[in-house]
Amino acid sequence: MTGWPARLSSDEVTVRPLAASDARAWRDARRRNVAWLRPWDATVPPGADARPSTFGQLVRRLHRQARAGTTYPFAIDVDGRFAGQVTVNNIVRGSAQFASVGYWLDREYAGRGVMPRAVALVIDHCFTTAGLHRIEIAIRPENSNSLRVVEKLGLREVGYAPKFLHIDGAWRDHRLYAVTVEECPDGMVARVRSHQSHE
Repeated sequence: MTGWPARLSSDEVTVRPLAASDARAWRDARRRNVAWLRPWDATVPPGADARPSTFGQLVRRLHRQARAGTTYPFAIDVDGRFAGQVTVNNIVRGSAQFASVGYWLDREYAGRGVMPRAVALVIDHCFTTAGLHRIEIAIRPENSNSLRVVEKLGLREVGYAPKFLHIDGAWRDHRLYAVTVEECPDGMVARVRSHQSHE
């Protein structure tokens, strides 16, 4: 089963393959949101390969990984404007059929339910078209905005991982959330819509 490329929509939110043509919008969003995103951004630990890459090199690397079936790099558009990114990482096939999801959003779109819908679209796609069984999201305990996303998605907390990822210059603890295909038979988008209708 393949899950790439894909274009998915829910109301004004669309996720689609990150493209080289996103360069200006991506750089502008990252520049405007540097203080907003820095505490949650992955960094390279000392001693690791830290060669900087251009946006074009990033997109080419992600697209190679997408063709290999190990990563799905999605851009998020809101009403046709670039708003952030959702990436399915570490796709494992065989007996696992597992992946992890990471995301970031331009602060301009925060608080509007954009990220829960974008992540829901991606998880539904992973469970249906891509044939995955389990999705995991790792979040720093201090990241209240990201914790609100998994709350709206109704994901279970499944563990705590000390020094899990190198974020903002140090190894950081993370809370782990997960969902399996059996837990959302009607789909994640339907779950998010139901949650929003009760708010």
